[in-house]
Amino acid sequence: MEMKDQSVHQEIQEFLKSEKKSERRLSEIHCSALAYLLQMSEEVLDELNLQQYNTSEKGRRRLIPAVRNCRKEELSDSFLLTSHWEVVASAMTSNPSHLRELSLSKNKSLTDAGVKLLCSAMMHPNCRLETLRLSRCSLSEISCDSLASALRSNPSHLRVLDLSWNQLKDPGVKRLCGFLQDPLCKLETLRLKYCSLSEISCDSLGSALRSNPSHLRVLDLSYNQLQDPAVKLLCGFLQDPLCELETLRWLHYSQKPKPASLLKGQQTKRLQLSKTSCDSVASALKSNLSHLRVLDLSYNTLQDPGVKLLCSGLESPNCKLERLGLCYCSLSEISCGSLASALRSNPSHLRELDLSLNNLQDSELKLLSDL
Repeated sequence: MEMKDQSVHQEIQEFLKSEKKSERRLSEIHCSALAYLLQMSEEVLDELNLQQYNTSEKGRRRLIPAVRNCRKEELSDSFLLTSHWEVVASAMTSNPSHLRELSLSKNKSLTDAGVKLLCSAMMHPNCRLETLRLSRCSLSEISCDSLASALRSNPSHLRVLDLSWNQLKDPGVKRLCGFLQDPLCKLETLRLKYCSLSEISCDSLGSALRSNPSHLRVLDLSYNQLQDPAVKLLCGFLQDPLCELETLRWLHYSQKPKPASLLKGQQTKRLQLSKTSCDSVASALKSNLSHLRVLDLSYNTLQDPGVKLLCSGLESPNCKLERLGLCYCSLSEISCGSLASALRSNPSHLRELDLSLNNLQDSELKLLSDL
């Protein structure tokens, strides 16, 4: 057995005491020894990020069993094999289970079958997982069904769920909403970027969140094919008196233009919200009793009329917005004037305003910098 090699054991002890761990190249045998020591340690590791170890992919795989004795595990970037999901699932159900945050993003081997295995672990009463990141895996709506079933069985611990960049589509989100409606659900952050969603998903989300609205703080629906009708549906949720959403991100996909092409007036085709959406959001800002703190509508062709409508919400004394993203929204100096006027009416809260890639001149931006 490799751990019987006392020289390897001594080398790993020295490695653990070193302040320059990333500079030390670890062999596969070293990784096996390190995993053993970490598992046996009485001290629970705060974070285990396998990418920080200077070793081969095979070496990183040998470190995976150490997940049993850490609070935060970073297992992203496609080096896991199908067989490793059983190791992770076992760590989630160990007694006691220390694991609170698990990132499995960018693992193509994590298919619907792998998620089903992990979900069976999440149903276990020992599981105390609070953050689960599964972005850029190979998941479909089937995974949403597994997740919803698992989280309904043990719903009170998970606070952050990231399913971005998976082809979940509307049926997948509808299945997931079964969990969101559970009165024991305490989810605070939900990320569904680039999941091929339409306004049907917004209807499902709005219905679910109205039935259990008080916990969600961050919702990210960026890079989906969502347009004005979808915004109107979701803004109904924002106006619920129990809604405490603080961050809403609704960026739209666009190839970021080079500054030179902007100056020439060249723009790429993009899916977008219009001024109609700004009217819906402004209504929500006026009636939302000031919970929304971060709003990002970048890469939408809002144009000056849209921003003018949005400013009617910014002027409201109920609006406590601290960060507003309007990057690449086809704005001119007229929008600078509208924003300046709104912020003079309600100046005390906004701390960050992003107007980049709008081809605005320094003289136009001075209207805002003088506030």
